[in-house]
Amino acid sequence: MKFPKHQYIRSKKLLKLVAELECQNCGRWGFTQAAHANRGGGRGKGIKADDNWIAALCVYCHQEIDQGNRLTREQRWQLWESAHRKTVDRLTKSGKWPVDIPIPAVSECGNG
Repeated sequence: MKFPKHQYIRSKKLLKLVAELECQNCGRWGFTQAAHANRGGGRGKGIKADDNWIAALCVYCHQEIDQGNRLTREQRWQLWESAHRKTVDRLTKSGKWPVDIPIPAVSECGNG
């Protein structure tokens, strides 16, 4: 059985908008990055998740969630997922989410 090739979602505009937010984990301003999901969201070997699977995280929270050893893998995922939901919520409620980029369904979080 052949599966259709995943069409990756890429948006420099969305990544820039996310980086302009405060960290959706700790609230720190000025050091925010668009942190991609580490599971799900079209992620594959050597390929980042789709750009709509991002969370606004400061460099410190991003590092802790990606490579930190103080939290379990599940705790790190829960922190990312919470920040992702807040990021999507902030951009959609403010009307800034790009109209050509699909909003990920909340029910999709955790898949993969």
